[in-house]
Amino acid sequence: MQAFTVHKGLVAPLDRANVDTDLIIPKQFLKSIKRTGFGPNLFDELRYLDHGEPGMDNSKRPLNPDFVLNQPRYQGASILLARENFGCGSSREHAPWALIQYGFRAIIAPSYADIFFNNSFKNGLLPIILPEDVVSTLFAEVEATPGYQLEIDLQAQKIIKPDGSELAFDIDPFRKHCLLNGLDDIGLTLEKADKIREFEAQRLARFPWLETQPQA
Repeated sequence: MQAFTVHKGLVAPLDRANVDTDLIIPKQFLKSIKRTGFGPNLFDELRYLDHGEPGMDNSKRPLNPDFVLNQPRYQGASILLARENFGCGSSREHAPWALIQYGFRAIIAPSYADIFFNNSFKNGLLPIILPEDVVSTLFAEVEATPGYQLEIDLQAQKIIKPDGSELAFDIDPFRKHCLLNGLDDIGLTLEKADKIREFEAQRLARFPWLETQPQA
C-alpha cells in the first residue's frame, strides 16, 4: 500500500455526524470481486440526484449541486473533515477503498467506528482524531477560507494550519510504523519472508513426505 509520510492537501468539510459505511459506499456497489473502481460511487446517494446501480455511466448522471464534493471550491480535496462516529454501520472494507480511490489520504474527525478505523489504517488511509471543539474550529475556518489546506506530518504527529500554527495528534506506534513504511498485512508478512523460507526448509527436511509429489 502507499506509504504516508507528509501530505499537504485541500480540505473538504462533510458536516454531518454518524456517516455510516452504506452512505460512504452503498451496498449495491459491493458486488465486484475487485478492489478497484469504487471512487466514482463514493457517497453515491449524496453526490447524484438519481439512484445509482453498478455499470451506470456516472459521467452522465445528474450531480447534486448542494453536495460538498460537487462544489468547485472543493475539487481535488484530499483531506476529509468529518463529525463524530464516522464510518459506523456495517464492517465493509470497501468504505476506505472508496475514499482512497476518490483521492482522500486522511480524515479528521472527533471519533470513528472501530472497524472502519482499523480498516483505514490497513489500507493506507490516515484517520486522525481531534477534540470536537478543535474540529468545529476547523469547520469554521474551512468554510471561511476558499482553498483551505492542511499539512499533515505523520512522523512528527502534527497538523500544520495555513497560519503556521500546529495541532498535535496521537497515533498507535505500530500503526504509525505501518503507514510510514507502506506496510499492509501482506507487507508485514513479507518482512518475515526469510524466516518463513527457513522454517519451510527445516520442516521439509524433517518431514519430506509433506512435499506434494506430481501425479503421473
